[in-house]
Amino acid sequence: MHIARRKTRQIKVGSLKIGGDAPVSVQSMCSTDTRDVAATVEQIRQLETAGCEVIRVAVPDDEAAAALPKIKAAMTVPLIADIHFDHRLALKAAEVVDCVRINPGNIGAWWKVEEVIKAVNERGIPLRVGVNGGSLERHLLDKYGWPSPEALAESALNAVHALEDVGFTNMKVSLKASDVHHAIDAYWLFAHQSDYPIHIGITEAGTAMTGAVKSAMGLGYLLSQGIGDTLRVSLAADPVEEVKVGFEILKSLELRHRGINVIACPTCGRVEIDVVKMANELEKKLGHIKTPLNVSVLGCVVNGIGEGKEADIGVAGGEGKGILFKKGKLVRKVPIEELMDTLIEEVELLAKEKEAEASGEIVASSSHEGWESLGPDPSQSTTLGKEIPVLPNR
Repeated sequence: MHIARRKTRQIKVGSLKIGGDAPVSVQSMCSTDTRDVAATVEQIRQLETAGCEVIRVAVPDDEAAAALPKIKAAMTVPLIADIHFDHRLALKAAEVVDCVRINPGNIGAWWKVEEVIKAVNERGIPLRVGVNGGSLERHLLDKYGWPSPEALAESALNAVHALEDVGFTNMKVSLKASDVHHAIDAYWLFAHQSDYPIHIGITEAGTAMTGAVKSAMGLGYLLSQGIGDTLRVSLAADPVEEVKVGFEILKSLELRHRGINVIACPTCGRVEIDVVKMANELEKKLGHIKTPLNVSVLGCVVNGIGEGKEADIGVAGGEGKGILFKKGKLVRKVPIEELMDTLIEEVELLAKEKEAEASGEIVASSSHEGWESLGPDPSQSTTLGKEIPVLPNR
C-alpha cells in the first residue's frame, strides 16, 4: 500500500523537524512528578533509550516550572512543557523548553495568549495548540451540544486563525478525543482545512493492551490516509510502552523502519520449541538495536524457512535441533539449547554489518501525491472554508 502523506508546513522542535517531508515522529509524556527532578530524568533516560524523539512534561505550578532547567540539561531529545490554565507558567517554561503546549479551551483571555506568543517568538520555539474533548470552550459546547468532531475542529481552526491574525504560524495542532471515531473525524475535518503539522493521538485510550488496540485502530487509519506528522500513544502504563507501540504502528504501515521486527508463528500442535518465550526475549534483549531487521522465530522445521523467507534472519526448531537461516537460505544447524544465544549473536552481528554499509535511519517515501486537491497550498495562509467538509463513509 502506498501512503500519500498530507502536505504540511514544517516546524522544528529543538533539532527535530516535524511536518513537510520529515518522518512521522514518536513522542511520549512523563508520568513522574515534574518537581521530582531525579525521578523525571530517570524516566526520560528510559524513554530516550526506547527511541522516544520528543518528551513532554506537565507543568502544574511554579515549582515544576523551576525544575525545567535541570531536566532540560539532562536530556538529549526535545522537551515540551504542557501548560493548562495559568499562562504565567507558559512564560516561564518558554525560557527553557523547545515547545510549549497550550489548550485554547482553558488558557483564558486572549491577552494571555498574546503574552505566550511573544515569549515563544523571542526564543524562536513553536506552540502546540492542543484541543481536547474534555475542555472545549463553552460557546462551542453550547453550539454543538457536546464535544463533537465538528466542535473540536472548529476550536482548533479558531485558534489557528486567531494566531495567524497576529502573524504567528510556528505551530502544530492536536485534536484529541477518547472515542476512536470522534478523534478520526475531528482530525479529518481539520486536515482538510489547514496545512499545519498535526500531532495525532487517542487520548485516555486505556490500559496497555486496550489502549494499544484503540490507538492502532485510530492512528493507523489516520496515518493510512496521510494524516499525522507526529504521534503519541496514550496508555495507562509505563510511558516506554507508548514509544514501543508508536513505532510498531509506524512499522506496520512501513512509514518508519527502526529496530527489529519479530516475525513469530502463532504456535500450533507441531511446535516443539517455546516460540512465545523466545519472541518476547528477543524483543527485550535486542531492544537496543536501531537498525531495521526482520527476525523470524518459527516453531517447526517443516515450514520454517518457507514461512520466514522474507526475514533477514531467523530460526526454526523441532525434533531436538534447530536451524539458522538468512534470507530464506539455510546457514547451519544449531543445538536447541544454543538456538537463542546463537540467534541473538547473529542478529547483533548482522546489525553491525548493515550499520557499516549505510548510516542513518531508513524511512518510507513521503510522497504527497493525492493531497493536491484536498488540502490548501502550504505557501498560502490557511483560511476556513464556508462549508465544513463532509465526513467520508468508513
